[in-house]
Amino acid sequence: MSALTLHYHPLSSYCHKVLIALEVLGVECDMRLLNLGDATERAAFLALWPVGKMPLLIDQSRAIPETSVIIEHLQLHHARRGRSLIPLDDADIALQVRLWDRVMDQYVMTPMQGFTADLLRPEDARDPLGVAQARERLLSSYALIDQQLQGPGTWLVGDSFTLADCAAAPALFYAVTYAPVPSEHAHLAAYFERLMAHPAVASAVARRWPWFKFYPGRAGLARRFFDPEQSAPA
Repeated sequence: MSALTLHYHPLSSYCHKVLIALEVLGVECDMRLLNLGDATERAAFLALWPVGKMPLLIDQSRAIPETSVIIEHLQLHHARRGRSLIPLDDADIALQVRLWDRVMDQYVMTPMQGFTADLLRPEDARDPLGVAQARERLLSSYALIDQQLQGPGTWLVGDSFTLADCAAAPALFYAVTYAPVPSEHAHLAAYFERLMAHPAVASAVARRWPWFKFYPGRAGLARRFFDPEQSAPA
């Protein structure tokens, strides 16, 4: 049994971010599926982290919340030798990585979740204006990211897969189900394909195939990621 436990849910974009990081850093972790709809389970989770948001990492008896903090904690204390997601030898590049991690969480993940939240509402409580605003924010973010990707390097910040890319993968994976990348953003479209081909990302997506039938935006999922008429890939 690992000293680490991650409270998570397979459909959560933020949990997806940490799962990618665990694989890249080579960290073993016990996975605990969290059902916040169960009153007893919810109460136990709130006792660990009163904010009630997942994922939550437990290291020994210490609770580590917030995805970016979790990933940095994993790198500092548990990563295999030679593996990192935040550069250790260049403080300026590390700041750029943290910046683009924040861009992905705040300006892609957040508006994307607005679409999902709206689909979970009753029909008579839907918010068309809020959805339109979320789409505008996503399209604006796409343009910003596309501009960043016009610089040198394979990934968001240079040639190394970093924390920023861990955030980008689930954010964009779900965002494009609601607002596809416009054709004029060719750099972003190519980056999305590189992300989906990264071994840690591809593995995380494939393992979640059985859960995608519960995703409110599943109609926008490409059939290579989820086909309701087919069983999960082996």
